[in-house]
Amino acid sequence: MDVNETLSSYSDWCYGIAVGAYVVAMLFYLYEQAFGYRERRAAKELVAVGAGDTLVAEPADDSDGFDDSDDPDSRSRTARAVRIGKLAVSLTTFGALLHFGSLVLRALATSRAPWGNMYEFGATLCLVAVGTWLVVLRKYPTVRHLGVWVLLPVIVLMFLGGVVLYTTAAPVQPALQSYWLVIHVFAIALGSGMVLVPGVVSVLYLLKVRKPEWATRLPAADVLDQVAYRTTVFAFPIYTAGVIFGAIWAEQSWGRFWGWDPKETVAFIAWVVYAAYLHSRATAGWRGGRAAVINVVGFAAMIFNLFFINLVTAGLHSYAGV
Repeated sequence: MDVNETLSSYSDWCYGIAVGAYVVAMLFYLYEQAFGYRERRAAKELVAVGAGDTLVAEPADDSDGFDDSDDPDSRSRTARAVRIGKLAVSLTTFGALLHFGSLVLRALATSRAPWGNMYEFGATLCLVAVGTWLVVLRKYPTVRHLGVWVLLPVIVLMFLGGVVLYTTAAPVQPALQSYWLVIHVFAIALGSGMVLVPGVVSVLYLLKVRKPEWATRLPAADVLDQVAYRTTVFAFPIYTAGVIFGAIWAEQSWGRFWGWDPKETVAFIAWVVYAAYLHSRATAGWRGGRAAVINVVGFAAMIFNLFFINLVTAGLHSYAGV
């Protein structure tokens, strides 16, 4: 099967420009983090109504710059920071469109799903993470300045993908030429990319409750807890479906649903951790620090599975040769 080298080159260019857009957006988020947020507005970020987890986010109109100061210079600085924060969201959206375009061009160049190797899988996962972040911003606009922390791992993963793990566009090996590549791998990438956001937010929660000086600029702990929980609720069923689809594909390819391959094992461990997180929230009422620790452990298992298992260990899922 021939590969369209022109489309492949365009895909690489879009990928690189997307990374550049994310870097600039991260710097803009950092500016808003530094100059546009005040702890005394934390109480206005979220309003509890009724009981349980029913929460209503603050309206998106934050034109006052999160600053209650009467100092005109201070209000001017924070208003500027808010404008830069909104520009960061626009740049993130622009980067996501280019990112999506790079995957589409890769698919057209190779005439297959664009997640057939480690480079492509990482690109797909990062796009899902960015898309999840943009959706979170629609629900919780006051956490916008946290974009610096969300984009940081995305940029690192994309840099490693483009420099260390880059693979020339080519057809996949015969064992992967199956419709299950489209279904199983995409579901895993979708679930894994979505949990990147609550993983980062849970880390920030644990830092917030320790109350270092710089953490006063983070959103209220309750906001962080809710963002992490609600995003994980959406991600977990998708990740579960991906694990089930993988078992079905394994049965068709290798004659067994489960063989305790290293990647299967760590994926199952991550699934158990996230199941424990949601179960503890729903039944035991665990919130705050204990729940955040469980979420971070699940996130760490995902990262371990993505790099160590894929690139170091030998197994049926190993990408060590790419």
